[in-house]
Amino acid sequence: MLLDTRWAATPPSLPPALLDCLTEPGSLTERLMSYGHDFAVTVLEQGDSRVHDDEAALLGLPVGAPLYARHVALTLDDTPVVVARSVTRLGCPAWHPILQRGSRSLGFTLFGGHAGIVREPLAYRELDATHPLFALAHAHDPASAHSYPARRSRFLLVNTPLIVCEVFLPALERFLP
Repeated sequence: MLLDTRWAATPPSLPPALLDCLTEPGSLTERLMSYGHDFAVTVLEQGDSRVHDDEAALLGLPVGAPLYARHVALTLDDTPVVVARSVTRLGCPAWHPILQRGSRSLGFTLFGGHAGIVREPLAYRELDATHPLFALAHAHDPASAHSYPARRSRFLLVNTPLIVCEVFLPALERFLP
């Protein structure tokens, strides 16, 4: 479900190995772990936040409305390679317990066979400085890119949405086979 023309059903043009990672149809966690490096999740921030303009329609909330967010960095050998934002409505009984997981990857639950979780198609975008997640990516990117490839998907559980947006940092390419 796109609903925002800045997000596309087709990914941006990228080197083949990075494109394969960006378009991974399954768990990004499992993909990153398969590279044979030490994988970890660092929680950067978790709690109340605000709806970004490109999230509003997917959540059925107005821009700037309060929501619950979890921001993390996925690392390989202590190097941030992806930053992610997972958001749902405040007080959502379906997703709040799942998001309360410390440094355990959300991918373990989203792709772990939970019978009620439905994933909608991936959408792609190059995030530039006009997007709120650019600052999060830029803070963890020593290469200081001008844009970052990103993907997002909406998951439904008991008909309630969770949006996961993953932003790929240039350092990831050093770990790709």
